Amino acid sequence: MALDTQGILAAVTIAMYVSFLLVSIKLVAKYGISRGDGWILLLIFCIIQVLGGSLLVAAEKIMPINISLYIDSYALESSGLSPLLVCMLGPLHSIFQTPDGFSSHDRLFHLLQILGTVTLILTIIGISNSSSNSSSSSVNTMCRVSVILFAVLYIILVSICIFLWTQTCFVMRYRKQLLKAISIALPFLAIWTLYSVLSTFSSSSFDVTTTIQPNTGDLAKFNIFTGEWQIYLIMDMLMEYAIVIIYSVAGLVLPLNEDYKSSESYQAEYPLSKPQY
Repeated sequence: MALDTQGILAAVTIAMYVSFLLVSIKLVAKYGISRGDGWILLLIFCIIQVLGGSLLVAAEKIMPINISLYIDSYALESSGLSPLLVCMLGPLHSIFQTPDGFSSHDRLFHLLQILGTVTLILTIIGISNSSSNSSSSSVNTMCRVSVILFAVLYIILVSICIFLWTQTCFVMRYRKQLLKAISIALPFLAIWTLYSVLSTFSSSSFDVTTTIQPNTGDLAKFNIFTGEWQIYLIMDMLMEYAIVIIYSVAGLVLPLNEDYKSSESYQAEYPLSKPQY
C-alpha cells in the first residue's frame, strides 16, 4: 500500500530526526546527563519523533488497518511538545548558574518540570483513551487541558527569558550566547505551540479512527488528522526542525564548559556578578 501525504511526511520526519538523534547523542556525550542542561531531553524528543514517524508509516503499510498503530503514532506526535518545552528549561536554568556551578531558583524549575511532565501524561492518556470506551467529551477535555498547560508553560518560558535579558550583567559569557539562541528559537516555538492549540480545539471530538466524521468547523484546516497538510508542514514540522537546529548548533558551537572557571577570574571580568552582602 502506497503512503499518503501524512505517511510521506512521517517518512521525512524519520529521516530528519535520525540525523538530529546522532547530534543529540553527541551533545549528551559532551555535556553529560546529570547536570540538567536539557540535552538528554533533546535526545528523548528525537527518539519520540523517530518512533512516532515509524509507527505512522507502519500503520499505512500494514493491512488490515491497525487503529492502535495510528493512535500510538499520534500520541507520540502530540506528546513531543512537552519534552521540547521542558528541554528549553534546562539551558534557561543553567543561565542562572555561577562560575562555581551554583544554581538559583531550583525549586521554580523543578515545579516547571513537573508541570511539563503532567501535560505529557495528560496528552498520552487522552489520546490513548480515544480508542477505548471513554466518552469523547472526557477525552477531548483532557487533551484541551494538556494543550492549555503547554501554552502556559510557553508563556512562563518567555517570561524567564525576558527576566534574564534584564540581568545580563550577572550572566556568564557563553551563557549570554546561549540566551540569544534560546530567544531566537522562541518565535518558532510560539508557532508550534499555537498550532497545537488550534489543532486540539479544531474539533468537538477526538477520534483517530477511519470512521471519523467530516470536520467542517472554522479551525478544521488545523486538525492534525484531517486538516491541510501544508499547514501541518509549515506550522509543525518546519518549526520543530528550526528549534532543534538552533538548539543543537548552540550546544555544539558554544564552549559552555569554559564558563566554569575560577570565581576570582570571573569576578575580575564581571565585577557586577560579585555577591552583595
